[in-house]
Amino acid sequence: MTETDAPGAMEERILGGLDDEQRQVATTLSGPLCVLAGAGTGKTRAITHRIAYGVHTGVYKPSSMLAVTFTARAAAEMRSRLRTLGAGSVQTRTFHAAALRQLQYFWPQSIGGNLPNIVDYKAPLITEAARRLRTNADRATVRDLASEIEWAKVSMLTPESYMAAAEDRGNPGGLDTTTVSRIFQAYEDVKTDRQFIDFEDVLLLTVAILEDDVRVAASVREQYRHFVVDEYQDVSPLQQRLLDLWLGGRDELCVVGDSSQTIYSFTGATPRHLLDFPAKYEHAPVVKLVRDYRSTPQVVNLANRVLAARRPEAGVPDKDIAWPTPLELIAQRENGPEPTFLEAKDDEAEAAEIAARIKKLIAAGTQPAEIAILFRTNGQSAAYEQALASAGVGYLLRGGERFFARREVRDAMLQLRSAARHATTGPDGDTVGQLTRDILVSLGYSATAPAASGAVREKWESLSALVALADEMAEARAGGEVPFTLHTFVAELEERAANQHAPTLQGVTLASLHSAKGLEWDAVFLVGLSEGLMPISFADDQAGYDEERRLLYVGITRARKYLGLSWSLARTPGGRANRRPSRFLDGLRPGGTTRTASAAPKATRRRPAGPPVCRVCGTLLTSATERKLSRCGNCPAGYDEEVFESLRAWRLAVAQANSLPAFVIFTDATLMAIAEAKPAGLDSLGRVSGVGKTKLDRYGEAVMAILNGETPN
Repeated sequence: MTETDAPGAMEERILGGLDDEQRQVATTLSGPLCVLAGAGTGKTRAITHRIAYGVHTGVYKPSSMLAVTFTARAAAEMRSRLRTLGAGSVQTRTFHAAALRQLQYFWPQSIGGNLPNIVDYKAPLITEAARRLRTNADRATVRDLASEIEWAKVSMLTPESYMAAAEDRGNPGGLDTTTVSRIFQAYEDVKTDRQFIDFEDVLLLTVAILEDDVRVAASVREQYRHFVVDEYQDVSPLQQRLLDLWLGGRDELCVVGDSSQTIYSFTGATPRHLLDFPAKYEHAPVVKLVRDYRSTPQVVNLANRVLAARRPEAGVPDKDIAWPTPLELIAQRENGPEPTFLEAKDDEAEAAEIAARIKKLIAAGTQPAEIAILFRTNGQSAAYEQALASAGVGYLLRGGERFFARREVRDAMLQLRSAARHATTGPDGDTVGQLTRDILVSLGYSATAPAASGAVREKWESLSALVALADEMAEARAGGEVPFTLHTFVAELEERAANQHAPTLQGVTLASLHSAKGLEWDAVFLVGLSEGLMPISFADDQAGYDEERRLLYVGITRARKYLGLSWSLARTPGGRANRRPSRFLDGLRPGGTTRTASAAPKATRRRPAGPPVCRVCGTLLTSATERKLSRCGNCPAGYDEEVFESLRAWRLAVAQANSLPAFVIFTDATLMAIAEAKPAGLDSLGRVSGVGKTKLDRYGEAVMAILNGETPN
């Protein structure tokens, strides 16, 4: 866009193609604005066109606008769209990136000296903190402690205030709240001693400076006059506090979100700020984006039904906010195939059938990069990796090695950067795409994929992704006011590398449902949808079940055209077929019944004596540990993990006090069996395999105290 554009032509170039609701968002430039945007409704399009329209009408100065979101990829995508719309100088960052930039700038004048180094991983420091307190912390415990400390800090809790706020959060790593609070304080002390700050400190310190230094606060508010916050349902209390300080009482704020896509509550995110926005800003327009441009009517219908089928779970506590009325999406695409429901005999058969269906889709013309397999836990990926490999289908694990860290990508960027120093166009007007191809040939790029697999194929795919990105950007910027040259392409690559915004790679994506948020594919297979995995076994209150339902909704809405939902009846071939499909599919799957939340479990016939088999999937049990638990190691545990960790913590204390190995008291398998059996008294505890009369006499009362939620003597 140029300054010579007539107002009407400029308006049409920015607003043309927007639907009525998107246009309302794009043209509401002043004051507070709340946008409730369902999945696939073009929210990023609406807010980027709003920013561009504000810039080109003179309402916004690019340097005075700050747009924030939650992932570097989302920020990079927004930045790329704004650049295409001629508003590329607008700041688009994550909360942490924006706060870090301000902290680095104001630290010398407000605090003095250099900003401390930011620690990449908490684990070593937490381990040191636990060691200072003579508390044993294994890898799993350290991981749980890191998550708990992060939650506490984004909730703006100190080690002292943590104990009261965490009463209902259980025992991370099997440790009571007092011990966690002490480790939390020791962790802060270790950081101070080492002159480190962590990820959360970036926000906390920025908040502290803005609160304590009026000059800094005034400077920031003078710089930024207008704010846009994407994915507002994921804001934590700490991020909201920072946003309030940036605003300084002003109301030039546009927020965009969808409470039905809140799936990160365990990190401190809460939709409360989104839901309360109309009450906080009473004169704020509320625009609902419900036209779904991503998915077919068949996919949209299923997504709507999953949310509409929500009912309170009988007999579980409800400690969270009430279920807000979800947005009902209206499909805008043409009809497509109905979602498929697959009930497989076992996990292996489920994975093989999914791989076969994917192979057919690819043969029919769907690109592998437009297909995804999504699961609840990362541990489910192995079966699908094996099945795809056996079917000769390439795949990519989301969360693996970062694209820009690959050696061939680093080498390619060096070659492109060197070539860009000497020329902006190639001989005879070569396009950037052709120049990129010519440059990368020396590194192994070719127009056709190599027959070899493994590292050779992966290297070609990386280089091919760079070529495809060059073509894509050249097409997007054709006719723009700034020529697209090799130099601008290299600049784009460097920016993407800094923000880990990788281009699309060819290969079927394997990813967890959480990591799929914000992405979309032509075909999506939601696998392993059985009780214990969806909802996950540790969901134990209404808020937990609701979040699991929203997670399934997010998975469904990732699909544009093809959607498959599947589960298996047994874990292994020949195993007992006693798994149940997810309760969230009741009434939705063909032939599925609607189970009431209060329905009692069906009585099962007692099995005659014979070889021990898993009580979950029916597989023959071979190890002593499996026989003791009456289930195989890969089936969902039927115990409360907090109880198990409390038993382990007690065992460790007894072992240390008596200078005994922990397993002499009780093995892990016996503790699991106790936690699963939940004995009501000493008699039933004595019948648990691995206890026996001697240990019952010695430890029985202490174990029962733990099972009853009491502190053992």
